[in-house]
Amino acid sequence: MSEKMLNAENTLFTAVMLMYFAAMILYFAYIAVKKEGLARTAVILQVAGLAAHTAALICRGIGAGRLPLTNQYEFATSFAWGLNLVSLIFIRRFSFHVLGAFASPVSFLVIGYAAMQSKEVRSLMPALRSGWLGFHVSTAIIAYGAFGVSFAIGLIFLLRDRFTARGFMDQHIPDRETLDMIGYRSVALGLLFLTFTIITGAIWAERAWGSYWSWDPKETWSLITWIIYMIYLHQRIRKGWKGRSAAVFAVIGFICVIFTYIGVNTFIPGIHSYK
Repeated sequence: MSEKMLNAENTLFTAVMLMYFAAMILYFAYIAVKKEGLARTAVILQVAGLAAHTAALICRGIGAGRLPLTNQYEFATSFAWGLNLVSLIFIRRFSFHVLGAFASPVSFLVIGYAAMQSKEVRSLMPALRSGWLGFHVSTAIIAYGAFGVSFAIGLIFLLRDRFTARGFMDQHIPDRETLDMIGYRSVALGLLFLTFTIITGAIWAERAWGSYWSWDPKETWSLITWIIYMIYLHQRIRKGWKGRSAAVFAVIGFICVIFTYIGVNTFIPGIHSYK
């Protein structure tokens, strides 16, 4: 049974990559050719890819006999799932198809990174055998997904002036105030879930290792990332900080997210290296 589920997951994973890649190409074509039908088809493909992605994660969980959230491959594919989910929510909520052209390459790179990781199913180490696993990692997935969307919106904001002379793009990219508001909402969503991630991680660490905080590299960089986005939120609420500076901060914040996930695991060994 488990072997069949893992084989099904492999097949679905390949299909997901193809659908996300096709959606990305269609989003690019939408900008180049200026045909609304291409954007609608891209959204349909992305939704189908997300559904297949969900099925793949379920198959992985059944095949592994646990939540599929415990190693580099599993978190990377879950990260891509979260990014696609959050980006679709914002695309549909604000009828903002151009966002797909900036968010889809990020999600495709993340799932491409997942494809390069080992898919071997290993037994959980004792520290991971906890009910806090699902709470801690699932909140990180949503947080990282929201920050990925804020990164894409930040890039759009910074590049928007280059599109103002092109009527089609100018009509399909929200004005600066709306872009700023969408970026703020995505950061706020990500920061909320990152806060949950840190809190649940601290509780889990105390249960597993007897200490709420040990200054492990991943803990430290998660805190640095949290502080960066908290500065963004503080400056916005207290000083009305908007516009280009906020967009630049959103881009820098996501670079820290990527380093926290990939860089720390690759270059700075610690108790979270198994992730």
